[in-house]
Amino acid sequence: MLATLEVPFATDAVTFAVDSAVELGQRLIIANFVERAPLPLSAMLGYDDLPDPPELTDSLVAPAALAQSLGVEVTRLRVKSFHPIPAMLEVISEQGAGLLVFGPDRRKISRLLYRRAVRAIRSKVTALVWLAE
Repeated sequence: MLATLEVPFATDAVTFAVDSAVELGQRLIIANFVERAPLPLSAMLGYDDLPDPPELTDSLVAPAALAQSLGVEVTRLRVKSFHPIPAMLEVISEQGAGLLVFGPDRRKISRLLYRRAVRAIRSKVTALVWLAE
């Protein structure tokens, strides 16, 4: 699983995740965890699913296209939650990921959010973990 928190992926994270999926012959799950409130009025008006910025969209599409071109099955997830870090941990557990590549671009994510996510990953994830350091 290649995961980020609403920021583009680091290039080395994409490379590692795709290479691992190819070598292991496993599907690649590309997940973006977004902090958004599911507001009822927004849903009724059709504004509950705002588009990602172009840079983020390109960053999410590129690894999927690369992996598919190499014959890897790809699943893309976009998870909206009030609490994206616990949501990420829940999805990792539900999907039974054997390898988690937590690869947000460190220049684009706040240090506090990154540290909170890494602390939660290290304490609760039982899979192998690769971090964008």
